[in-house]
Amino acid sequence: MIRAYKFLLRPTVRQAQALAEMLRDHCSLYNGALQERRDAYRHVSKTSVKYGGQSAQLKDIRAFDPERQGRWSFSSQQATLRRLDKAFAAFFRRVKSGETSGYPRFRGVSWFDTVDFPKDGDGCRWDSTPHDPATRVRFQGVGHVKVNQHRAVAGRVKTVSVKREGRRWFVVLTAEQDQPEPLPVTGSVVGIDLGIANFLADSGGGFVPNPRHGRRAAAKLEAAQQALSRFPRCKAKDRTANHQRAVDRVARLHGKVRRQRLDHAHKTALGLVRAHDVIAHEDLTIRNMSKAPAPKPDPDQPGIFLPNGSSAKAGLNRSIADAGWGVFLTILHAKAESAGREVIAVNPRNTSRQCPECGHTVKENRPTQEEFHCLACGHTAHADTVGATNVLRAGLVRRNANPA
Repeated sequence: MIRAYKFLLRPTVRQAQALAEMLRDHCSLYNGALQERRDAYRHVSKTSVKYGGQSAQLKDIRAFDPERQGRWSFSSQQATLRRLDKAFAAFFRRVKSGETSGYPRFRGVSWFDTVDFPKDGDGCRWDSTPHDPATRVRFQGVGHVKVNQHRAVAGRVKTVSVKREGRRWFVVLTAEQDQPEPLPVTGSVVGIDLGIANFLADSGGGFVPNPRHGRRAAAKLEAAQQALSRFPRCKAKDRTANHQRAVDRVARLHGKVRRQRLDHAHKTALGLVRAHDVIAHEDLTIRNMSKAPAPKPDPDQPGIFLPNGSSAKAGLNRSIADAGWGVFLTILHAKAESAGREVIAVNPRNTSRQCPECGHTVKENRPTQEEFHCLACGHTAHADTVGATNVLRAGLVRRNANPA
């Protein structure tokens, strides 16, 4: 199996400058390759330029501009071109499926923050001893950079990436390792229902409160964004010191919220994986759940629109994004795979409206957000607990119908 590791880098001032130049030059390569594809399609009889042709030009590009392109790893530049090729492949896939296409866009230097090295030892070298404070990673054109390695890397390192987040630098490794030993069997199964009032409710009647990290930081973030808005928009190289400090403050606040949300997701998923052998959850389409409501034209007054609840829906969308369901489910599946647990996604339809006692299903069974009262048999419970119970039952039915 493949496991990823992320460590903080401790570059010197010159190394940080070299890392920034590496991102800048790879960004320039990405934009140049994108421009070539656009020009070829528009002006040369709609000719398509592929990755193979652009990769073959790298040797000449490096020879023509040795100061900016020739100093960096050839393999990392190929990875940047593959990144563009994947963007076009995703674009054509969305066009064919009728989705919102989103043509690949040019990247600004501040929006291009990752350089990939497809193989350890080719343009980079991970040099690590477990729990050794002298851990370093070497990048071609940068040198040996100190790494704050807070945990041992198990397995053989396959790929290395350098990433910028605000003013911090990180190295991201992927390592191939054997399947770990599964956790001891507990004999417990659980269904979970994700929500807003509570982050999740389980079929046993337990609740995990929603920390609402984004809402708690909203006041500070609003003040920081207002301070940033007083400066005119300009390129990073033209910013004053005060402007740059305002940008950094907004980035730090967003980064803190992101780390808090990720930490909560990891701890919650780990608790579930350690306690249960089978975990069933709703198969949520979060993108559709957080869509803005469609406008409602007034049939009597052309050009006028009726209220469509967009303000309330915007608040709900912010709460859904703040909860981070997608990140949590991704982490839950990864931890369950490592621990030998089984995670089952079920159709969420009517899970909070169906009575777990008699099976009666109507929307009136749930008169409020938290209350469930069956109109047929009189069963009462917390609505989220009822939803989690129905999710568990549906998951067990699916598991028995499709045995591993």
